[in-house]
Amino acid sequence: MPNLGPFELIIILVIIIIIFGVGRLPEVGGALGKGIREFRKATREGEEAKRELEEMAKEDAEAAKAEKAEEA
Repeated sequence: MPNLGPFELIIILVIIIIIFGVGRLPEVGGALGKGIREFRKATREGEEAKRELEEMAKEDAEAAKAEKAEEA
């Protein structure tokens, strides 16, 4: 990712102000923040689901191993 210095950030801010206008900046910022929160929430939920699936697979493997040991 390229390094963004203060000059580049000012240019980006000016472009955003030109596109959205000063009045809509809080609205745009709020929507951006909400989007970031939703993304983080989805990422956390995905990681939790992955861990749960791994635990279930581990338990199933242990149960299958125990069944084989009982049959033998």
